[in-house]
Amino acid sequence: MTLQVRPPAEVAPARVAGPSSVDDGTGTATAHLRVFRGEAGGPTHYDAFDVPVGEGMVILDALHWIQGNGAPDLAVRWNCKAAKCGSCSAEVNGRPRLTCKTRLSDFDLEEPITVEPMRTFPLIRDLVTDVSWNYEVNRSLEPFTPPADVPQSDWRWQQEDIERVQEFRKCIECFLCQDVCHVLRNHETDRPFMGPRFLVRAAGLEMHPIDQADRRPYLKDVGGVGYCNITKCCTEVCPEHIKITDNAIIPLKERVADEFYDPIQWVWRKLRGTPDAPARRDLPVLPAAPSTAGAHDAATASGSGGTRSAAPMHAPEAAAPAAPKRAAVRAKRPRRRSDAGDETPSEG
Repeated sequence: MTLQVRPPAEVAPARVAGPSSVDDGTGTATAHLRVFRGEAGGPTHYDAFDVPVGEGMVILDALHWIQGNGAPDLAVRWNCKAAKCGSCSAEVNGRPRLTCKTRLSDFDLEEPITVEPMRTFPLIRDLVTDVSWNYEVNRSLEPFTPPADVPQSDWRWQQEDIERVQEFRKCIECFLCQDVCHVLRNHETDRPFMGPRFLVRAAGLEMHPIDQADRRPYLKDVGGVGYCNITKCCTEVCPEHIKITDNAIIPLKERVADEFYDPIQWVWRKLRGTPDAPARRDLPVLPAAPSTAGAHDAATASGSGGTRSAAPMHAPEAAAPAAPKRAAVRAKRPRRRSDAGDETPSEG
């Protein structure tokens, strides 16, 4: 799967005609919007628009006004306009938000409001990005696995069990948490990472009272749960107010640590003959940016909107054991996991 990372756009001086002041004397306020424009692989820029502000208007209303009065070719993804479909995700003044939930009255109308697509995902056109990578990751998660020998009519659990996982079912898959996650956004890792949205889904499955699957080996070796350093950025931008870090990610980290980093558990697995790691699988990840800063600066300066291609990330192979120095010395046992160490990778 090929993913592209778009560079920042260059600012364009163009402005669409409209009311020229915050208040034109008739009591109608005006918002100054700078909207990202461009397509994947082509030049990108910002267009400026003056939008009359009505009572209760949100950013999505302003974008619809622009489509009807200034730029009918502006690409915007939206559906319900009720903050329940997650389609209208974008970045407003650099913060990931739902445009249908972001009121113009929350901003200082003397200052321009910048609307951009989510930077973590590949650009399609204007404010629309390709989020299909998320569905590829979702397919790699083991689904709900109830007991095979218990009919559905006999399933029973307590109300407190329901309340614990119900929060995770509120997710509308807007992918704002994926967009703000610095591991995905800045591409700081060369190993797979599933992102906060799918750590939430994994938590909902792992904490289900009758689910029989064990996803802890997947979370450690494939999903990359150790890369999250619990900065709580994802929690801050969640429109459903899910406590992603506290209620989903930290409990998953604790479960992985108890299973794989507790020395007593390690000895017990050896006695039972239980394997330490699951079968290796490929997890598509967003690519790391090239370390050459000059090329990035040149692309930014020219406004060419050039893109970089990358192949899907493969999980690292286990290292081979070191050869013995002498024939009489017993060969060392191979390390039990590819990311050998005493701590979860990049944690802390």
